Amino acid sequence: MKVVIIGGVAGGASAAARLRRLDESAEIVMVERTGYVSYANCGLPYYVGGVIADRAELTLQTPERFRERFNIDVRVGSEVTAINREAKTVSVREAETGRIYEEPYDKLILAPGAAPVVPAAVSLDSPRVFTLRTVEDALALRTFVIEKAPRRAVVVGGGFIGIEAAENLVEMGVETTLVQRPAQLLKPLDADMAAFVHAEMRAHGVRLVLGGSLEAVDEDACGLVVRLGDGEALPADLVVLVIGVAPEAHLAAEAGLALGQRGSIAADASMRTSDPDIFAVGDAVEVTHGVTGKKALVALAGPANKQGRIAADVICGLNSRYGGSWGSSVIKVFDLTVASTGLNEAAARAQGYDCDTVILSPGSHAGYYPGARPLTMKVVFERDTLRLLGAQIVGAEGADKRIDVLACAMQLGADGARLKDLDLAYAPPYSSAKDPVNMVGFMIENVAAGLMKQAGYDEIPALRSAGATLLDVRTEAEWDRGHIDGFVHIPLDELRDRLGELPTSAPVYVTCQSGLRSYVACRMLAQHGFDAYNFRGGYGFYRVVAADGEPVRCARPCGAER
Repeated sequence: MKVVIIGGVAGGASAAARLRRLDESAEIVMVERTGYVSYANCGLPYYVGGVIADRAELTLQTPERFRERFNIDVRVGSEVTAINREAKTVSVREAETGRIYEEPYDKLILAPGAAPVVPAAVSLDSPRVFTLRTVEDALALRTFVIEKAPRRAVVVGGGFIGIEAAENLVEMGVETTLVQRPAQLLKPLDADMAAFVHAEMRAHGVRLVLGGSLEAVDEDACGLVVRLGDGEALPADLVVLVIGVAPEAHLAAEAGLALGQRGSIAADASMRTSDPDIFAVGDAVEVTHGVTGKKALVALAGPANKQGRIAADVICGLNSRYGGSWGSSVIKVFDLTVASTGLNEAAARAQGYDCDTVILSPGSHAGYYPGARPLTMKVVFERDTLRLLGAQIVGAEGADKRIDVLACAMQLGADGARLKDLDLAYAPPYSSAKDPVNMVGFMIENVAAGLMKQAGYDEIPALRSAGATLLDVRTEAEWDRGHIDGFVHIPLDELRDRLGELPTSAPVYVTCQSGLRSYVACRMLAQHGFDAYNFRGGYGFYRVVAADGEPVRCARPCGAER
């Protein structure tokens, strides 16, 4: 059996290695148009910034290593230009010599990946304009920054790579502006959670232009000028375009294979295309979303690696199936970790789910152990079934651990209330006896049982108009440091003795720093005949999301601000 693989990196390289582990006699040829067959896409911005100092660390496997260990014929600097399905050959062009030849196959795996989106108005001919998708891109950008010592940079695109590129340029002393067409960074996040990312970026000197559309990049004697749709002109010494990626599916389209959304390659759960002898894996492939069951594009390294393994399994006669993509992701943003899985609230509502959310800010570990930092967590669940739909976490530490627990629970079908029962590891430096994930379960159970009714800060104007009582139960010191206009202030520990100050004729909406003390207040009020509602997230959440303030940097028990 002869298998030809078009493309390396994650999906293609993992398929090649798995094929060899399953079939020692197979002839395996991998064709890669760049000079690197297996490399870490996600590490490229960190090489630009010098965090990864040795360029060799970006290369996970070399052609020589593949040949020596796996007996795989790797041909870098070669591009497949056509798939000839009837003849079962591919046309290959060698970049260095220009030679074109036909390579036969019994099975073909497409792992072409995705190409960076470049607006028609922007030319890549300028030596000051870069994309950041391949090792060659990273080498060129790193060389430019080192040799030319640019003072100003504009990064266009606020996804994972754009944020990482901006961070690493800032760390190298480059004054950086990040332009993003939507009004927020990081599409997997809701706008309220993205506000914490915006605050962190600005705190480290990144200028954000949100809702700004790129019109053109002009070059003059002084460098570059980035022109935006509103007429603003941003001077720059270099521009990095990381607007997004589009599936590299032209070979599949030209060969007559079935396509999916946005021109992606359609494949079934075995990663087989509409041609039974051709498989497709990675960023170019349409997948099933694990939450919705609908077709989606999820360009992440984890799914690509799994798909490559599955394609190899099926070719070798094993019954492997891809179970779908949940979009679990994590990113470092200066001193923050930002993680998500599944659907955010906006996406869930757009998909027609009747959903609710809980928002909490627990400490990353036990409050009595030094160094606890707050985690801001937002978990989305279906109102009737309590099915987990997604989660987002922002924090200085511990976010990655908790998002993985939530992702596992969601994929294994646990409803939100079951999170309270998870037996999770505890020691003071790492967690609390009631882990933040357990706390999510307690909150969802309370909501489902009617023990906690919730409100959002976007409801405040309507609540004021309706004559509701707005109550802040934080301490005097916290109130003096900042509060929301129109709120009555009664500290929690005085509330029981001051219930007479609150009218019983209207609902009471309660806030504290993180939502914990206000929940205690709501339970007290409800048992004294009040119709009480807890504001999601507390004042600390409001301050960042609605008032553009700084997040709390340390945590104390009960959410009190230090």
